[in-house]
Amino acid sequence: MNTDTTSAATVRPPAVAEPPPVRMATPADAEGIVRLRSSYVLSQPLSEEWIRRCTVRLAPRLAPAGDARCFVVDAADGSLAACALGLIHPVLPAPECPRGLAARVHVVATRPDLRRRGYARAAVGALLDRLQAEHVTLFELHASAEAAPLYRRLGFSSSSALMRMTLLDEPAAPGVPEHGDDLRGTGPGWMPPEQYAETVPKATCFACLYFTDEDDRPLQLRSVYSPAHPWQLVGGTMDPGERPWQTAVRECAEETGLTVTGPPRLLATVYGLPGDEWPYSTIGCVFDGGRLSPAQIDGIVLNPEEHDEVRVLPLPAWQALMPPRDFARLSTVAQARHTGRAAYFDTWDWETTK
Repeated sequence: MNTDTTSAATVRPPAVAEPPPVRMATPADAEGIVRLRSSYVLSQPLSEEWIRRCTVRLAPRLAPAGDARCFVVDAADGSLAACALGLIHPVLPAPECPRGLAARVHVVATRPDLRRRGYARAAVGALLDRLQAEHVTLFELHASAEAAPLYRRLGFSSSSALMRMTLLDEPAAPGVPEHGDDLRGTGPGWMPPEQYAETVPKATCFACLYFTDEDDRPLQLRSVYSPAHPWQLVGGTMDPGERPWQTAVRECAEETGLTVTGPPRLLATVYGLPGDEWPYSTIGCVFDGGRLSPAQIDGIVLNPEEHDEVRVLPLPAWQALMPPRDFARLSTVAQARHTGRAAYFDTWDWETTK
């Protein structure tokens, strides 16, 4: 946490006529938050590679559907002066958390040259208010001795029960069955369903719509939060309880303001292996959104927290603007539209350095 130890007697705080201008962070702020954490929270600063990895992980979590909430104060030079980042996680319900939601205040940091202006207090206060509005009632954090008084004033109390341990390269848990063991019966290899579920591969699921103009030129949106995938089809990650087509329809309305009615026509099934930047496999469905008229394209209304540009280009022109695997997926989808046969694309893997 913020560990500024400069004596208040030696630093004269500037006069502040109004509360600090705190705002809620967006995915575009991910790198700035990561750099504040690296420089002023961690005992050893991160390398540029780890800053990149953390940024890629944090950005989607700051989106409205993510589990991260952060409030920041902007500095005059365009960087971040301060931030307070909280991560929401589910817990078993109890009287102190009836909704089963808790949050860890993961990062509180202020640039040293901008401290003692109330930035950290304002950011943390805004964060707690937001989390409480989302029915989070249990909060936790690790505070330095210097920062502890601030958190006590905000309502936190000390506890000797908090303990911490880090285990790297943990071996497989005892009792995990070998491949081929009987998991359905009650023999030595059987496991309760919820325990077995922890041993199988996990995957995130998404659904997209492939739109073109009336000349069959693909339409894509430019992302504001994903430098790894700058140009994207209309669509996104499935919400709990949704089916793929429902996701595609909802995401289309949220990202463009367009309403699609179907019936659904599948163009491609997409699969990607996990990698360094994401620990799960990726499975997705790409549906045909149809051909849009010039008026429909001009009428698209973007969500500025996700995209900042709509572009329509001939398929070959997209190649220079996209990573090879993204362009390969786009080409496969375009070919499926052309031939009328759904495609199977299984090389949309996350990058790995191994």
